[in-house]
Amino acid sequence: MKKLSIAVLLILSLGAICLAADMVEGPVDCKQCGMDRVKLAHSRMVVAYADGSSSGTCSINCVVIDMRESKGKEVKSIQVGDYNTKKLIDARSAAWVIGGSKRGVMTDVAKWAFADRKDADAFIGQYGGKPATFDEALKATEKELADEAQRDKDREHERHGDHKM
Repeated sequence: MKKLSIAVLLILSLGAICLAADMVEGPVDCKQCGMDRVKLAHSRMVVAYADGSSSGTCSINCVVIDMRESKGKEVKSIQVGDYNTKKLIDARSAAWVIGGSKRGVMTDVAKWAFADRKDADAFIGQYGGKPATFDEALKATEKELADEAQRDKDREHERHGDHKM
């Protein structure tokens, strides 16, 4: 009987560990776009502000939008999911990869974070891209979002007959 109890506890514990591996801190849905952060655990981000508030997003693109909307709030920390382990790591000290053939989240130009530079280099060897810092990934994201906004603005002008000369 005792062996059966131990076996049941072991099975339940292993099940709980497996479930915990699929768990992601709240919110489940990205604050900006509504995408599932559990499915995107490898690109998700959490930005914590000095006022105690925080925001969970699916990607660096949505974190940039969140920080724009929170203008004036001091950023305390920014974490990102490690591409391989899906564990949250410090975004500023992560090894980033910009571009490559692996499709990104919420972007035309992928941006991935790795806890270890060797993992980033292995990714580049397999999928391409270039090594980057967090600041470079952030600037690339800001530029991409600005370009996208300009394209949307130009399309809107074209729809209304406001052509540039």
